[in-house]
Amino acid sequence: MPLVVYVGLLLLALAINGLRWLRVGQREHYLAGSVSRFFCRWLRLDLQYGIAAAVIALAVATSGLDNPNVAILVMAVFIVGPGGLSFTGETSKLEWTTRLKKVGAVTLALAALVSLITAAMGGRVLFGLSISVIAIPVIIDVALLLLAPLETRSQKRWIDKARAKMALSAPQVVAITGSYGKTTTKEYARRILSAEAPTLASPASFNNAMGLARTVNEQLAPGTKWFIAEMGTYGPGEIATLCSWIPPHIAAITAIGPVHLERFKSLDVTLRSKAEIAEKASVVVLNVDDPMLASLANELTEAGKTVVRCSALDPSVDAAVIAIEGGWKAFVSAKPIGELPDLPFGSNLAVAIGIGVAAGMAMPNLQEVFADASTPDHRQSVVKGAGGAWIVDDTFNSNPAGAASALTKLLSLPAKRRVVVTPGMVELGKQQRSANRGFAESAADVVDDFIVVKKTNKRALLAGARNGTATVRVMKTREDAVAWVRSNLGEGDAVLYENDLPDHYA
Repeated sequence: MPLVVYVGLLLLALAINGLRWLRVGQREHYLAGSVSRFFCRWLRLDLQYGIAAAVIALAVATSGLDNPNVAILVMAVFIVGPGGLSFTGETSKLEWTTRLKKVGAVTLALAALVSLITAAMGGRVLFGLSISVIAIPVIIDVALLLLAPLETRSQKRWIDKARAKMALSAPQVVAITGSYGKTTTKEYARRILSAEAPTLASPASFNNAMGLARTVNEQLAPGTKWFIAEMGTYGPGEIATLCSWIPPHIAAITAIGPVHLERFKSLDVTLRSKAEIAEKASVVVLNVDDPMLASLANELTEAGKTVVRCSALDPSVDAAVIAIEGGWKAFVSAKPIGELPDLPFGSNLAVAIGIGVAAGMAMPNLQEVFADASTPDHRQSVVKGAGGAWIVDDTFNSNPAGAASALTKLLSLPAKRRVVVTPGMVELGKQQRSANRGFAESAADVVDDFIVVKKTNKRALLAGARNGTATVRVMKTREDAVAWVRSNLGEGDAVLYENDLPDHYA
């Protein structure tokens, strides 16, 4: 075949492989380094792809020539693989946002530069293009790194606009963070504060700079007394930056756990990163059922901060919600203030009530405030499926404490047959294997069927479930598992869907 045909085939491989990994970069919030990290995971978890990619890379490196046969192999391997990681996406589709177009343009320019420089070393065009196809995840990460300062500058005008609007409207800010429980606590607090005055809460999981800026710019109205801002972070300094233009009057932390530990590296760093929310706040509301937050409460008190300690276990602290026969009861400084409907996540309820206490408001009738409240979507919500089986949906952002709680929820249902479907938990750093193994051990001892989905945590989950009494099954996708559940469960059975992973995970 003419050289131009081989060049065309390699350009096609570059385009398809580039789109595949651009989608991963978009899904991972455009964090430089994330694409290469996922590339390495797929090499490890998709054995056939990993071996083929290694052989091809070795062939390209050792030939150093415009070998058409090597070019064809490069095209075949990097268009087809890795199996299961499509370039269009299903659960998380590629969206051509302005930001992605910029990343794509810089990636293309860098790939062309790599190809030209390599080709110039002896006129080896196919060799240069092959290198670009293989190295595209690294090239995308370089593009993300180069564009980061420009993106920060681009975001600044929207943040400056939000800063000005905040200064003009001057709402009292309640800032909420935590490893988990932020969104649920935010919704509970919104109900309590809304009973007294106009309240705006950031929607869904709009918890980064652009999400909060958009909330302020589009939704903050004059006369709003309370603005509840959920604040997320992947590392030190991020929450402090958010608080510089959304200064909280009340700050709340729900829990400290190994969520995103892959990025934080240690729970100590997690705590310090979350604790930045307390620096500018007049009052800090903490869930002292969490030992790390109990220590932080003492530390802040000694530093002169006003701290409202909250508990779902001990009614003697400043604000608490405890479980008793017949439902929930709320206490403030050990004095009962009312009953609540049977809602999940007692510690989140406690923190929300603590926020009301910190706001200095007269506590409303909590039965009325929460009369129409329901379990937040995908957070241990229980529904009946079409076939009559109970479905416990806990597919949002799983963590060890939440997974254990969801398993307890499954066991509380009067089911004849119980099933757990899970791909396991991710972003737990060095604790990921042990956390998944521990959850599988607990579940496999008390359910009838334990279904492992995908490859990411397959080994750890199978190792944990090995000695349990449950029948263990492995499914390639969640859709396969759902199909099995629909075919095998009926009236009086129950299934827990614990976590869900988007399709850029193996």
